[in-house]
Amino acid sequence: MKRAPIDIVVASGNPHKVQEISAIFAQEGLGGWVRFLSLSDVGGPFAEPAETARTFQENARMKAVAYAALTHHMVLADDSGLQVDALDGAPGVDSAIWAGEQGTREQRDARNNDKLMAAMCNVKRGDRAARFVCFMCLADADGTVIAQTRGACEGAIADAPMGGGGFGYDAYFLVGDKNVTSAQLSADEKNKVSHRGHATRLLARELRALVGAPTQ
Repeated sequence: MKRAPIDIVVASGNPHKVQEISAIFAQEGLGGWVRFLSLSDVGGPFAEPAETARTFQENARMKAVAYAALTHHMVLADDSGLQVDALDGAPGVDSAIWAGEQGTREQRDARNNDKLMAAMCNVKRGDRAARFVCFMCLADADGTVIAQTRGACEGAIADAPMGGGGFGYDAYFLVGDKNVTSAQLSADEKNKVSHRGHATRLLARELRALVGAPTQ
């Protein structure tokens, strides 16, 4: 007999992440086995834990454990960002606040992208390699880490923004070796190739035994 879905809180104030993660779990056949909640669904907003680590993996773990203590739920946290080879891996773990922490998410995104274009203005097309990286950590309600996964999407930085979809650096990131940015992909296309998509699919496969779901 199928059990009730397991509730997992996504430790983010970004609604796009909840939607993307839910869609990928559905594609993996786990849509009815796991239900993803936002922080506002469980009494948020909460004070954001300080992300003091200098790696995506450790920041994801810190957030998962901290939000589990605050919400008393199983929590999925991720830390992700853009690494540009010509900038020695920047903006890296500082991707969301690279050009400052002030303002709305949209204002921060705009400043970050302006800074990226300024930093890359003299970098030739063949030297613009970059990747999006995502580390995910799932912690039980008591703070025990259950699973950790990593996903990446290789590509390059565009000369100018293209596309109106996505968020963050998406309009500036050429996916793979194509002349198409993340912002030009449909949600389904993006989920298939994105760093978060890869990390989420790996996590879904690890959770099959936990929720008792059959293998596809």
